[in-house]
Amino acid sequence: MRSKIDRRGVLMAGAAFGAVTALATLPGTAHAAPGVPSADGARGRAWPGAKSANGWPVLEAAELLHIEGSGQSVRLADGDAAVILLHVARRFHYEIDQLRTGDVTGHSTTREVVEDYESNYLSGTALAIRPLAYPVGVKGGLYPNELVVVRDILAELDGVVRWGGDLATPKESHFEIAYRPGHPRVKGVARKIRGWQAGPGSAGAGTVDAFDPKRRSRSQAFARRVA
Repeated sequence: MRSKIDRRGVLMAGAAFGAVTALATLPGTAHAAPGVPSADGARGRAWPGAKSANGWPVLEAAELLHIEGSGQSVRLADGDAAVILLHVARRFHYEIDQLRTGDVTGHSTTREVVEDYESNYLSGTALAIRPLAYPVGVKGGLYPNELVVVRDILAELDGVVRWGGDLATPKESHFEIAYRPGHPRVKGVARKIRGWQAGPGSAGAGTVDAFDPKRRSRSQAFARRVA
């Protein structure tokens, strides 16, 4: 079993790598691919389509959006997709670990993908949190308490966000919109998050206890249902 020190060392290395690539997220600069080679060193292939794997249109550019409370930003498809994915990033920041420069990448114009799901960066409907620390093909990188938070996020969003750790070829840094544009679930979840943001501040990211027994029960039931 890896020690906590060892894995945190990997995360710090990821942060250092991210600082180098962070220039790609600044306005007016080229977008770097958020993916990295798989754990076995496999290289990718060019994604050919006008749509990403989840059915969203490939974008030439995407807006740079602030991740509330973190001081960090990420490029995403504006609208419902951004509302939902920014919520994921905020909860990671508040409940798992502080986001640092270069930790989060989103929209990419580089078409090279290792797995089809990485094409969703092209449409701005996926983000990667510390992709160097959690690369393609590696599973089990999260501590149990961190996994509790991730499972709670997925349940809270009613399956609208798919986590790379659940995919056949895992990538635990990866979170994507699971449904096509205009799907009622996407609209409903985005509307719910907007309601939390417009409310008195008693709901949403920063107010949640993922370890509450009722929430644990719900997230465990949800995980079993979608497995």
